[in-house]
Amino acid sequence: MPAPDASETLLADLLAVAVEAARAAGALLLDGRPADLGVAATKSSPVDVVTEMDLASEKLVQELVATRRPDDGYLGEEGTERPGTSGVRWVVDPLDGTVNYLYGLPSWGVSVAAELDGEAVVGVVAVPARGELFHAVRGGGAHLDGRPAAVRPAPPWGQALVATGFNYVQAVRVHQAEVLLALMPEVRDIRRAGAAAVDLCDLAAGRIDAFYERGLKPWDHAAGLLIAHEAGALSGGRPGRPADGELTVAGVPGVLEPLRARLDALGAWHD
Repeated sequence: MPAPDASETLLADLLAVAVEAARAAGALLLDGRPADLGVAATKSSPVDVVTEMDLASEKLVQELVATRRPDDGYLGEEGTERPGTSGVRWVVDPLDGTVNYLYGLPSWGVSVAAELDGEAVVGVVAVPARGELFHAVRGGGAHLDGRPAAVRPAPPWGQALVATGFNYVQAVRVHQAEVLLALMPEVRDIRRAGAAAVDLCDLAAGRIDAFYERGLKPWDHAAGLLIAHEAGALSGGRPGRPADGELTVAGVPGVLEPLRARLDALGAWHD
């Protein structure tokens, strides 16, 4: 249900701003990416271009939000943080899946969430290379391109399709690989798309059964988790704890519980 004092008018306004921002930033990134970015010969140019596009996307979203709702707070992946006075804070990843973007893979997106008094009430994720827009309002269900989205029915544990992601720190990646090695024989298969927000939206659309990752930041999952929840998914961290930087797990009911238990037993939340 909507958070206290979250009127339908406010939620509609926040959703409109989030959709406008995600679409505009997504178009900027899609149209501004050179066709040969992933194979450029200059030694640092591909990374430099991605960084410039990432920052340009953040600037676009920040300025749009500041214009439409000047009293709101803002937290962005690229380091932008501004306090607000309205009780609303925007949590934004202007380019989730930068390596995919660099290589021309389609799993990258723009994630825009609005929190009210610390609780996500609106989430929008644009996936421009796939031509998709996911959105959710707390208590109003999840949608993909305007149509209702819902998770898949729970499969048996051994038939679960599980997505995950990996940290860029080598020591963390080594342990994540060990966890994956133990988990993989138990489930149908593992998917690694490279963008947490997109993975969570794919969970909401019934394309995977569960997702887990260690080390996510608020902007990585603020919109995606709300969309997944509104589509019928459950989430958490270690057993008895909410999703956090140590571990974020989301899945269809019936898969989430055994996945959390196995990840805890495998020590997925630490090196």
